[in-house]
Amino acid sequence: MLGYLLRRVLYMIPVLFGISVVSFWIIQLPPGDYLTTYVQGLTQSGQAVSQAQVDALSERYGLGDPFFVQYGKWMRNILLHGDFGTSFEWNQPVSQLLAERLPATVILAVATLLFTWIVALPIGVYSAVRQYSIGDYLVTFIGFLGLAIPSFMLALILIWLGATFFDQPVGGLYSAEFADAGWNLGKLLDLLQHLWVPVVVLGAAGTAGLIRIMRANLLDELHRPYVVAARARGVPERKLLLKYPLRVALNPFFSTIGWVLPGLVSGEVIVAQVLALPTTGPLLVRALTSQDMFLAGSIILIVSTLTVVGTLISDIALAWLDPRVRLGLA
Repeated sequence: MLGYLLRRVLYMIPVLFGISVVSFWIIQLPPGDYLTTYVQGLTQSGQAVSQAQVDALSERYGLGDPFFVQYGKWMRNILLHGDFGTSFEWNQPVSQLLAERLPATVILAVATLLFTWIVALPIGVYSAVRQYSIGDYLVTFIGFLGLAIPSFMLALILIWLGATFFDQPVGGLYSAEFADAGWNLGKLLDLLQHLWVPVVVLGAAGTAGLIRIMRANLLDELHRPYVVAARARGVPERKLLLKYPLRVALNPFFSTIGWVLPGLVSGEVIVAQVLALPTTGPLLVRALTSQDMFLAGSIILIVSTLTVVGTLISDIALAWLDPRVRLGLA
């Protein structure tokens, strides 16, 4: 098991290096840079900008340096000092902006992941065990709705339902009186009161997809010869279900961590706009629009790193759950 973990960790190093290069390269693909956007904005507002001012700003941020020089400075500051650079538009350290937005994003992602698992696991098992029952058809119908309805539309529907029938606060993760307060029981309860709407919206499609995956995998296992033989020997149905078929069918739950975590972080962009959530999604959109390369590159790098870390977590969980994985048999 230790050798398996070491190999997986070593694989991460070149992958993360490649991700960092591609992240920095992608944000420089559009023509121009932040200064171009900045000067155009000043010109459109009627303000004159001299070439000396442009050259001074370019030298200050190193925008005139070759690509790999800019990349080398950026990565050196990240690795040695934890400095992601300065946001051109906000004129603040990127690490400060991330510190303000990233905790809410992580809370939302983890809560959505837990919600997805808690809901999808029992429903998927029930749908497989009660195949072609009324409950199975109902779950299938609701699952297709979850996959088909756009997240922003579901967000608008839940906002209307919550505000109309449940006196639910609309928008944000905290009420005004708790936004800048320290953590206490009141702030935690207020967070939970606001959190359920974005969690349901972000988790709807993922939950529906995992229910279908769980149902299909468990149905496949329930018809295997070892299950038929165990049932013929008189093994109780509940014990038979929990001991082997369910354990094998759980593999997709753990294998999806690698794409669920970054998908939640990046997929909440539109939902965050609709629900006015203080997360990294709207910040990334604004940074890309203004070509704020250090801010945009840092967010892209973090989201991409989450993919690698999530994949490592899923590999470890799968190796613990299924010995065939760590032995290279599956």
